[in-house]
Amino acid sequence: MAKIGDRVRFLNSVGGGIIRKIEGNIAYVDDDGFETPTLLRECVVVAPAEVTEKKVAVSQDEIVAKVQTAQKPASSTPAKEELPIEETPEGEKLNIVLAYEPSDLKHLNSSTFDTYLVNDSNYYLYFTYLSRSDEADGWTTRYAGVVEPNIQVFLEEITGTDLPSMDRIAFQMIAFKSDREFKLKSPVAIETALDTTKFFKLHCFRSNPYFDKEVIAVDLVTNDKPRQRMVLDSSQLEKGLKAKKAIDRQVKKPVQKSHPKRGERIEVDLHINELVDTIAGLSPADILNLQIDEFRRVMDENLKNKGQKIVFIHGKGEGVLRAALMKELNHRYKGHDVQDASFREFGFGATQVTI
Repeated sequence: MAKIGDRVRFLNSVGGGIIRKIEGNIAYVDDDGFETPTLLRECVVVAPAEVTEKKVAVSQDEIVAKVQTAQKPASSTPAKEELPIEETPEGEKLNIVLAYEPSDLKHLNSSTFDTYLVNDSNYYLYFTYLSRSDEADGWTTRYAGVVEPNIQVFLEEITGTDLPSMDRIAFQMIAFKSDREFKLKSPVAIETALDTTKFFKLHCFRSNPYFDKEVIAVDLVTNDKPRQRMVLDSSQLEKGLKAKKAIDRQVKKPVQKSHPKRGERIEVDLHINELVDTIAGLSPADILNLQIDEFRRVMDENLKNKGQKIVFIHGKGEGVLRAALMKELNHRYKGHDVQDASFREFGFGATQVTI
């Protein structure tokens, strides 16, 4: 715990100084003659009071010499003094978290969301943060820069209108130390899906040790282990292609009437066991993609059949598949009549689309 006289740096912002007084949980930090009130828990000690006092005890002659030197015209601008980095044994392993904090947790439909990157390590990070929608071919850089050790940095504020372009996010990073020897860390490249429907569900925001408020957190790197590495070597690509071909062979061709009678309703069961023989080796994302692909196939085949009714059976579950279908209907397949299918026939787990 920091105390009066300690030299500190701020945890969540640039700057620091010497603590002159403490009132409750507020520390008043002196930085070049200006006292800045800061939460005590946001102060990281970089030099205890004993060391600080020794530095302050400068002789009168040294002070006069410094003043005289300062009065002379300088050939170049002196570099700003940087506070030393306080390292910890735990900080030798990278722990990096991307978090989204709502400004108004009680009104998520209208709330904005602050995006933070937490660097819980002894390393500087040179990084880029990117996003794209499922329909986009390329990525958009949302932030690029350097973050200091043991600090969190504000990246951007987003609104609900930004979320459609953030179906997938990517994070690229190189870790280093600038003034000492260090253990080499492998470069990190992570690509992962971001379920943007969670931004409107209160229970999806959870407590996190790095934040006072509840957030949606994505653990990018945990104890040096990336969440999901983008492997680019040819051997891994070959394995991925073989795995995809194996999945394609597993896919069943659902029995559909190629020419339903006029007014006859089409029923499509999107449960994964109706689409593939086995789900061995499939991730939840793979399963969802197969279900969405089948939904698109059926929709595309019937877009010219005005008045055609199609019932998509998705089940109740956690609502992930239904939310994905609604997103498709609101963006890719606009203008069709959408309603819950008959409860008597399908329960709560089906949606009817009329072309």
